[in-house]
Amino acid sequence: MDETVFLAHIAEDGREQTVDEHERGTAELCAKFAAQFGAEEHAKLEAMRHDDGKNTDGKNTQGFQRRLRGGPAVDHSTAGAFECFRANAVHEAICIVGHHGGLPDVGNAKMDTPEDGTFFGRMKKAMSGGIEEPLGMDRPITALPRPNFYGDRFYESVWIKMLYSCLVDADYLDTENFMSGGKAAREEYDDMATLLAYFEKHIAPWANPQGELNKKRWEILSACLAAGEGPRGIYTLSAPTGSGKTTASLAFALKHAVKHSMQRIMYVIPYTSIIDQNAKVFREILHDKNVLEHHRGIVFDKEDKNFDSADYKSALAAENWDAPVVVTTAVQFFESFYANRSSKCRKLHNVTNSVIIFDEAQMMPSENLLPCVAAISTLCAHFNSTAVLCTATQPVVDDYIVKYAPNIAIKEICPEVRRTYEQFKRVTFEQAGELDDVALAARLGGHEQVLCIVNTRKAAQAVFNKLPKEGRFHLSTLMYPEHRQKTIDIIRQRLTDGEVCRVVSTSLIEAGVDIDFPTVYREMAGLDSILQAAGRCNREGKRSRKESMVTVFTGEHRAPRMLKMNISAANSAMRGEEDIDSPEVVRKYFNTYRAYLGDGTDKVRVVEAFEKDKVYGMMPFKTVAEKFRIIDQNTRTVYIPLGKGVESIARLRSGEKSRKLFREAGRYGVTIYENQFETLYYSGCIEMIDDENAVLINTGIYDEKMGLKIEDSSNINFII
Repeated sequence: MDETVFLAHIAEDGREQTVDEHERGTAELCAKFAAQFGAEEHAKLEAMRHDDGKNTDGKNTQGFQRRLRGGPAVDHSTAGAFECFRANAVHEAICIVGHHGGLPDVGNAKMDTPEDGTFFGRMKKAMSGGIEEPLGMDRPITALPRPNFYGDRFYESVWIKMLYSCLVDADYLDTENFMSGGKAAREEYDDMATLLAYFEKHIAPWANPQGELNKKRWEILSACLAAGEGPRGIYTLSAPTGSGKTTASLAFALKHAVKHSMQRIMYVIPYTSIIDQNAKVFREILHDKNVLEHHRGIVFDKEDKNFDSADYKSALAAENWDAPVVVTTAVQFFESFYANRSSKCRKLHNVTNSVIIFDEAQMMPSENLLPCVAAISTLCAHFNSTAVLCTATQPVVDDYIVKYAPNIAIKEICPEVRRTYEQFKRVTFEQAGELDDVALAARLGGHEQVLCIVNTRKAAQAVFNKLPKEGRFHLSTLMYPEHRQKTIDIIRQRLTDGEVCRVVSTSLIEAGVDIDFPTVYREMAGLDSILQAAGRCNREGKRSRKESMVTVFTGEHRAPRMLKMNISAANSAMRGEEDIDSPEVVRKYFNTYRAYLGDGTDKVRVVEAFEKDKVYGMMPFKTVAEKFRIIDQNTRTVYIPLGKGVESIARLRSGEKSRKLFREAGRYGVTIYENQFETLYYSGCIEMIDDENAVLINTGIYDEKMGLKIEDSSNINFII
């Protein structure tokens, strides 16, 4: 090899890519990505220096060129970062230093030592001669003017992370393209104008709606289409349960994306239980290839030999969210936003210049409310995105939005909120006070068709066991999805046929389950949960309001600790009110709840960590990534080998893995908490498939009515 030629990659077929070729290819892509938020030149700079550390021949040290031919691993990230650092291109240097190992904590310029893993520690190590100097470098660095962050350290941290995301995605893609010989099988998607045309064709038959309810839904849909022509910013869609918010919000998103030449639509959904059905709706309207469903329950493995072409393309798209419509969970979205690893961060830049719909926005976790809203606001204020907070019970977060997006007005898509809610009033509320299990079961037994929603699985089981056996049903997430769905199908049919049907369920039925009862009982919870439950009563408006009763009661079982503030705020807001679903009462509830939370909306002080160096040190990317979790408690999946799940689960046990297989087996999986998983493991009831998943081998503990029976050693009643 000529000493002046330094290689970045060697393909399996022997082809060679030089460092210069790789950096220029990466720079082209990186600049294209960063153009979405006006940072092209910064992106070019970081990309053109990110692999300078590969210009080491290993004559006197273990250089990268030796590594290419089987030598030991070497640090090739610090050299280019140090070159940028010396030229005062600090932001670019931070991105380069972490482009493989993850964004580090920036640290303390005065206190950090060369032994520290912080950015400043790495720079001090380079200063002291702790890295090999790259050879043949004759490209001087000219630092670029920094964006005006207006003293907003949080915005600055997000800008760095976006620049980092552009770099790592461009790096991956250029490498992928070279190694595949330009044959990487990424999907070719339809553009937004075409997707809008698909949508307009889909809704065309609805233009002359029949029936009052469908007329009202068309009115909301039309309002969303009109609002889509409005400016970028932050919107709210305050529409009651049953008003068609999912389709209406898609109407806004498509119209808005076409109007402003935006690159994609993101749907962020709080429940994995409803993500499948929403994604299915979008696929039916927009065609399968244009919709990426990405959450923990979908396993993507590019190396799987059982993958078909569509699977492989989806696996590639999941890495960087480059599909025009991405449906994901709040966990995936926000934990990716605060992540520091390259594999998680590479997709973030694709959130810029996008329409982001937050479905059931009131479900944003209270202990992480501030970091979630800060992320949304910053994306809209500085990265050309538009957010829609879509909910039947609009949370009160205006003050947080104003803090992080002070120049953006919050616009309501359906401004006549009071009239809209009045139009969709389909039930009468009753506050029944305290009811023990016996009294509750007696009242439920007096109805031919009734739904009762309680706060814990323990309460659900207790009440269910006291009901008359004829026509009684139980629902919880301890039943695998296929079992739950079959039960729901039976319930729907019995409701249609006028047969006896008494259902006791945990909160899983409150959102995303299209089911219609004449009477609903809801154990005291947050007002948002109560109103979601009310959406299962007289859903299609076929009965009069007086005939459709929603009874709110306090049960005998102790409320879970995590619900106590919600219940207290709901009691305060509902006291003396007949119309507990009015916008005024709902707003009072959220204001009261926020007052109770006080400073408890940022549990691990994420935002403060970036705003103030005193929390975890300067720009603590790594530390925050380790601490920030939407869901604190880890969960695992237990597959239940019953019914049609026997075959697919047997294939999993044999070592076979594919997206299709995991999707099939997932219909027979139960997600449980870590302590519950350990209980089953140490009792010999399950067999491990991999580090996260197991198969139930003692099927005798799966009940055809109740689902998986677990003796919880911690004696905690979890809400699922």
